[in-house]
Amino acid sequence: MANSSSTVQLQNITHITDYISQIQTHPNPLEEHPFFRTFDGFYLTQTDIILRHNVLDLSGTFPPPLAYLRAGPRNKIFFNPSDVRAAIVTCGGLCPGMNTVIRELVVGLWELYGVRGIFGIKAGYRGFYSYDPVELNPKMVDDWHKRGGTVLETSRGGFDLNKIVNAIQDHGFNQLYIIGGDGTMRGAVEIFEELKQRKLYISMVGIPKTVDNDVGIIDRSFGFQTAVEMAQQAISAAHVEAESAVNGIGLVKLMGRSTGHIALHATLSSRDVDCCLIPEIDFYLEGKGGLFEFLEDQLKEMGHAVLVVAEGAGQDIIPRTESQKAEKDESGNPIFLDVGGWLKSELKNWWNRDHPNELFTIKYIDPTYMIRAVPANATDNSYCTLLAHSAIHGVMAGYTGFVCGPINGNYAYIPVDEIAKAKNKVDTRDHKWSWVRSVSNQPDFITS
Repeated sequence: MANSSSTVQLQNITHITDYISQIQTHPNPLEEHPFFRTFDGFYLTQTDIILRHNVLDLSGTFPPPLAYLRAGPRNKIFFNPSDVRAAIVTCGGLCPGMNTVIRELVVGLWELYGVRGIFGIKAGYRGFYSYDPVELNPKMVDDWHKRGGTVLETSRGGFDLNKIVNAIQDHGFNQLYIIGGDGTMRGAVEIFEELKQRKLYISMVGIPKTVDNDVGIIDRSFGFQTAVEMAQQAISAAHVEAESAVNGIGLVKLMGRSTGHIALHATLSSRDVDCCLIPEIDFYLEGKGGLFEFLEDQLKEMGHAVLVVAEGAGQDIIPRTESQKAEKDESGNPIFLDVGGWLKSELKNWWNRDHPNELFTIKYIDPTYMIRAVPANATDNSYCTLLAHSAIHGVMAGYTGFVCGPINGNYAYIPVDEIAKAKNKVDTRDHKWSWVRSVSNQPDFITS
């Protein structure tokens, strides 16, 4: 429950001692670690907080700002390292940096806290009850950060609460590190509540993973900057293809089911994009102010155009059969139709109808699996290390049911149920979207 004061509203996270009493504490092993030098302020306390918002309008009144506990080592730990059996699981789709997070969890637990019982769970949530755990150590994971994907393997679905928690108990795990997106975090909330209900001495942390950057509250999700970097390469190729053809259009479909962050940031950074279509903006094809009119003017003036579309854009205007309307994936998400393929077809039909005797070329590029399957870049690799260490410090300190992530550049502990519900949509009313329109000169698709 939120804890308020006259100055801030602190979002508390659960501690194991909230439902289990008489737990023995231990000195933090970092105190004797040869590579750490502890000093006043090295260990964080309940008074070390991070504000959710650091920009305020002082012209009006506002409630006490939300705040979260700052991530980092505490002077007492609630797990004897020799008794720890930690489980690491990856769920959902691939994302650059997953292997880095796994590696840094293993190395961090081993080297910082002296933990030797570290296990990987194969194939997502179903792996708890379907496969034997894989014992992990620093030598085994040494080069995992250089690989894309997840060596532990992943899957969607397979969430059976009782089977999962029973398997956790049977294997004797007392620390859980769950890496996944919003669906995974919703499952983590259920696991956390069941652990509390059973009063189990088990600490659970979620590490939010989504290449789309659609997790709310935190500054960004790991792998996102790598995704933007790779998206730029696809856009550059599309620009070369379009520029080299008569009336050439380069069409690039990027990831982004419900948010267009990759498309937006790739557009801003590449400067080769003439129109960026994202899920947060409705668009239309025909008529005044429509996409066809804009592209025709662009082709007349420049001779080519580059169009970027996020996978979740335009889903409401793509024709669907009755069976397609009811389709869901294993995680319960609606099946998205291929907006890139549909748009390519509509563009061809438009040109053949209005300019039957003129040359026209469309080069369609879908780099989805290239982007999400590559290793993390340098920035994301550093970020993954800090995420992993933040998670380890929090779990060893006895916190549970939380997520770690950066807020305003500082790492914080956030209740997992908040993360499971929070969304990070592109704000089309802020300066960043105006910047997109200024560099692309694209229409706003507002009908009169």
